[in-house]
Amino acid sequence: MNFGNRAPTIVVLKEGTDASQGRGQIISNINACIAVQETLKPTLGPLGSDILIVSSNKKTTISNDGATILKLLDVVHPAAKTLVDISRAQDAEVGDGTTSVTILAGELMKEAKPFLEEGISSHIIMKGYRKAVQLAIEKINELSVDITENKEDNRELLERCAKTAMTSKLIYNNADFFVKMCVDAVLSLDKDDLDEKLIGIKKIAGGAMEDSMFINGVAFEKTFSYAGFEQQPKKFENPKILSLNVELELKAEKDNAEVRVEHVEDYQAIVDAEWQIILTKLKEIEDTGASIVLSKLPIGDLATQYFADRNIFCAGRVATDDMNRVIQAVGGSIQSTTTDIKPEHLGTCELFEEIQIGSSRYNLFQGCPKAKTCTLLLRGGAEQVIAEVERSIHDAIMIVKRALQNKFVVAGGGAIEMEVSKYLRDYSKSIAGKQQLIINAFAKALEVIPRQLCENAGFDAVEMLNRLRMAHSKGERWYGIDFETESIGDNFSKFVWEPALVKINALSSATEATNLILSVDETIKNKESGSANAGMMPPPGAGRGRGMPMQ
Repeated sequence: MNFGNRAPTIVVLKEGTDASQGRGQIISNINACIAVQETLKPTLGPLGSDILIVSSNKKTTISNDGATILKLLDVVHPAAKTLVDISRAQDAEVGDGTTSVTILAGELMKEAKPFLEEGISSHIIMKGYRKAVQLAIEKINELSVDITENKEDNRELLERCAKTAMTSKLIYNNADFFVKMCVDAVLSLDKDDLDEKLIGIKKIAGGAMEDSMFINGVAFEKTFSYAGFEQQPKKFENPKILSLNVELELKAEKDNAEVRVEHVEDYQAIVDAEWQIILTKLKEIEDTGASIVLSKLPIGDLATQYFADRNIFCAGRVATDDMNRVIQAVGGSIQSTTTDIKPEHLGTCELFEEIQIGSSRYNLFQGCPKAKTCTLLLRGGAEQVIAEVERSIHDAIMIVKRALQNKFVVAGGGAIEMEVSKYLRDYSKSIAGKQQLIINAFAKALEVIPRQLCENAGFDAVEMLNRLRMAHSKGERWYGIDFETESIGDNFSKFVWEPALVKINALSSATEATNLILSVDETIKNKESGSANAGMMPPPGAGRGRGMPMQ
């Protein structure tokens, strides 16, 4: 049989390679992302439910924080992993809105699906979405309110933002207590960089949530201690604090050393020399006038007893993080030698004490003059409860931080989404062609937030959305879901506020993720092998920047 000039079939991909491409592949990826969205939907809002996740090592986590859930779900689908990434990015950048961003991205993909099935090019949809998100962000910036105008009490404004962030969290019933704690924590930081890593969070099992404490300074658990420790004073007012990176232990020089002696006196001289070395160090520390000695390295029993006899408190093996925060709070600097320690190397605070909290003893440094750090001691009945309290506090702290840096806020409870949705619908009517449909689809996708809030609260979503659409068409720009009256209302006047940055970041991330999924029309899955794939040629189309390899 004559094939003419047709080239014979060339096998480029390794046997067992799975290559899928075309419109069906995009729809398949969208379906995977929608499955992730469906998992997170019930957790949205004040009346959202929590999810119990049991990991492979049988560790249980109860949470409704989107980023935490997605991280623990261990998503393997390469397209769905995009949602995990944007949720983590939202958590790192803004701290809150991790569930919203995932639900928005899933809804944007769901709205794009019918267009793809009808044969519209994914690039046209992407172009429409890009235009829509640009208009939406401009509208949010236009609507956002500068909360510092003509208002002196900045703290009250920050507390309102923090309380909104806590509405969907486990600690909502204790919100008034924790809101004050979060705002105190952020305001204690350096105003220039607001580094939230300097807010230490210690979890102590036992007690009620409201037994949690805010320490304007540093607190850390009592370190390993030797005999003589109990004789040391446990409370000081205005002490001098010396921070060291020096080991204060009596060590016989037997490691990797061989000493030959002929007389007992020679051996005694060696022992005396070892004692003399450490006693000299201890005398130099005593001469500095320090009342509290902290060291990253061990402080042995000889040194502990020496300090106890002279009414000096000591703690060895202090964790690096805790030591760094102590320096930030009390001043001074870490010394790596005991010689030539000057007064400016020492720090101070108003009050130091060691107290019992739960089953542990904690060292507290309070009233620190240079306090650019603080510590939150969280209490709770179960380990999972305290872990969720910590995640909730983190979200609220990040929101307060962003509100302090970016003074613009918008109303929550689905209000801003409905207003932007109305604006995009009106805009879409002013243009012709396919873009009209796509921008309208983007506007419809935004309604997923108020709709899901209603469904999770047990309200009639269809009725509520109709009432919201009517209110917004009459110019009620801040109308959203009101959970107290189980109706709709002006959320701005009820102080349901969120930083505009949260909404802008969520919309941008969700649209970017959607466009990324829409741009991938080919997936190549290689069977795991060593270097067999090293010289494999890429299949047709992979060089067009549209392939997404599966790991």
